[in-house]
Amino acid sequence: MAQNPATQQKMTILNKHNEKLVGVLHETGSTEIVVLCHGFQSSKEYNIMVINANAIESEGISAFRFDFAGNGESEGSFQFGNYFREAGDLRDVIDYFTGANRTVVAILGHSKGGNAVLLYASKYHDIPAVVSVSGRYDLKRGIEERLGKEFLERIEKDGYIDVKTRKGEFDFRVTKESLTERLKTNMHEACLSIDKRCRVLIVHGSADELIPVEDALEFAKIIPNNRLHIIEGASHGYTSHEAKLVSVILPFIKECLQQGKNASE
Repeated sequence: MAQNPATQQKMTILNKHNEKLVGVLHETGSTEIVVLCHGFQSSKEYNIMVINANAIESEGISAFRFDFAGNGESEGSFQFGNYFREAGDLRDVIDYFTGANRTVVAILGHSKGGNAVLLYASKYHDIPAVVSVSGRYDLKRGIEERLGKEFLERIEKDGYIDVKTRKGEFDFRVTKESLTERLKTNMHEACLSIDKRCRVLIVHGSADELIPVEDALEFAKIIPNNRLHIIEGASHGYTSHEAKLVSVILPFIKECLQQGKNASE
């Protein structure tokens, strides 16, 4: 356990687009830090982010949960796609902590954030442990449910689609560029590029109503050094399964941390 009691402090980090990314640092005084990434139309305040950051903090390990650009309190405009751009935001956060003589020992993401951490690992090869919770394997899926069956024809015709809430109010705009970016983001190809030394924990709920549990099985087939854990009965948001989720993630992070320490001794 950390000698000093942990403190939580809000802080901002500039990304390479000069946008302020707002996050909450769970400071325990440890050199090691875990960075947490939220999902689509979510934020650092989402239940899964807060609960896991608190659990990591309680073990004396610092944690940082932040809002991607265009989400939560961070600057920038919200975009539908932006998968590699979010991996870039994560890069800027990691660079910041590395520059402050901290070691990012693990990155954890939920839903779209689960994709961001895998894309990061496929591109940068500098993080020893990755936790992908309820990520989507096939990014061509899930679009029709959100945008309607004729989404390709509509976007060709108008150049954009405005998505409305259930109440019929404007929610967000999908541009042709952002849709194309999502359709071109190939998770299969990316995951084959993850370093074999990087340990990946794949977690999914068996009752996920947004992203089928089969996606986790597909990830497990191709990620070089992975461990798969299906949480029985858990939905996409892990409602009433939060403690179980922590009980899967926390030992993995501690184990990876210990292995890293043993390797450096």
